Amino acid sequence: MSIREKYGLTDEGVRNVKLGAAWTAVSNIAVFGGVGIIFMAMGAFADHLVGGAPLPDVIPYLAGLTAFIAALFVTEYFAYYYQYGVIYKESGRQRIGLAERLRKLPQSFFGRRDLADLTETLMTDVKTTEHAYSHVLPELYGAYIVLGVAAVCLLAMDWRLAVAALWSAPVALALLFASRRFLAPLMKATRMKALAVSEDIQEALECVREVRATNQEERYLDGIRADIDAAEAQAVKSELATGVCVNGAQVVLRLGIATTILAGAALILDGSCSFMTLFCFLLVVSRIYAPFDQCLMLIAELFAAKTASARMRSFYEEPLAQGSQEYTPAGHDVVFEGVSFSYGGGEKVLDGVSFTAKEGEVTALVGPSGSGKSTCARLAARLWDAEDGHVRVGGVDVSSVDPEVLLRDFSVVFQDVVLFDDTVAGNIRLGRRGASDEEVLAAARAANCDEFVRRMPEGYDTLIGENGARLSGGERQRISIARALLKDAPIVLLDEATASLDVENETRVQDALSRLLAGKTVVVIAHRMRTVEAADKVVVLEGGRVVEQGAPSDLMAREGLFARMVGLQRQSAEWAL
Repeated sequence: MSIREKYGLTDEGVRNVKLGAAWTAVSNIAVFGGVGIIFMAMGAFADHLVGGAPLPDVIPYLAGLTAFIAALFVTEYFAYYYQYGVIYKESGRQRIGLAERLRKLPQSFFGRRDLADLTETLMTDVKTTEHAYSHVLPELYGAYIVLGVAAVCLLAMDWRLAVAALWSAPVALALLFASRRFLAPLMKATRMKALAVSEDIQEALECVREVRATNQEERYLDGIRADIDAAEAQAVKSELATGVCVNGAQVVLRLGIATTILAGAALILDGSCSFMTLFCFLLVVSRIYAPFDQCLMLIAELFAAKTASARMRSFYEEPLAQGSQEYTPAGHDVVFEGVSFSYGGGEKVLDGVSFTAKEGEVTALVGPSGSGKSTCARLAARLWDAEDGHVRVGGVDVSSVDPEVLLRDFSVVFQDVVLFDDTVAGNIRLGRRGASDEEVLAAARAANCDEFVRRMPEGYDTLIGENGARLSGGERQRISIARALLKDAPIVLLDEATASLDVENETRVQDALSRLLAGKTVVVIAHRMRTVEAADKVVVLEGGRVVEQGAPSDLMAREGLFARMVGLQRQSAEWAL
């Protein structure tokens, strides 16, 4: 597996890692130039003191040291630049790449991965790999290059001392990499325990009101504390095992100095090696071991980065929701033909569903909870793909069209409204980028937003908080409706769009919808029967099957499920304490 695949790098990231390794190697090799100058100077002065040679001229050595310092500055600058300067931008490219991938993945992927898991991958896993390719990889590959160059030079000087000096580096690395098989499961377990804590925190933030309302604070906190303790214990276990392996490899690495001294002493005693040669070897070996020391301390992060990159790679291994960019429907009738569907291969939610929502008409989907109404809306917009049968828009099978291209023809208002921490106008304008202020205001008035927005401190420029935290449920819903109206798409899906409105506001919004949705294909999903009284057609679902369909008056006359649901709601409306 290439570096690019291992760490999820872009082509530019791979290039920068290679340049970082090259400049790190050049910087380390440049240090040997300084060692060589010092060695030659010491040799010259030793000859003067011991052998009576003339006092050497110090100018060449000073000039050499000056050149060495300048070269070291330049090489260190470029090594730092390619290790830390440009390479940090790679994490930004990785996050953007992952976000782009997420944008194109089918909804089934998000059904399997929760928010905390996805957030941890985008933030923590990217950060983990970032540290590996900025701190570890350039140093490690640079050390390999230096070891190779030094090995050639030392073998040329004295192969016996070279073997004694260099054997420990490959052995230490081999031992550490061999321990990866043992360390990898521990690091993966540590990552999973940390993810469990993140999920607990995410859930606690989302459910804090429910936990307090049911007086479950202590019980809930006990569960979080247990997960934190488990994560801490697993981290200690992983760090301990890693420390033993890394320190053991460093001990083996340092044995090279001892064997160099012993071999050198033996060779000096039998007259086959000079003291200055041994001294030169010791200087070189100390410089070879320095980058390896740092690598050995950080190499555990390299193993952890592989676990993180595997999680990132899983995004790219998921099949995309793809399709044709060409989409020319003959009208905008939405047709279901024998459609069957289940979530995650479980029990069927839809089983052989067939109906047509005609252009220019309002088609209402009604039925008990869990009958498959919302699933029909999601399949129509290709948020999911049907397992059997076909969903067609204007005669075109939606599964053959790229989802982003298809959704240009859809305005969707789901029961679960999603708003952004932006202004009211900004949230409405998401329906159509580039819409004028007048168009935004017109959509807001049509959705009955203008009344409550005018009471806000800054009107349409008021920030509404994360997911509209400063708004009521009905206000959030009306902004979502205004956004859909602004988009002005030929197909409109309203899934319980008026569920959070009181009777008065519901009537106003329905009046606005009836005026502004004329000529469009409108699919309305509602539990309240009064919401669908003005529909042109009603499709009644039960147990994932179509049990009735037709005009509301015709269904009432049949006295079937629809008539029974209407009757039950009328009875409940008359109920009082």
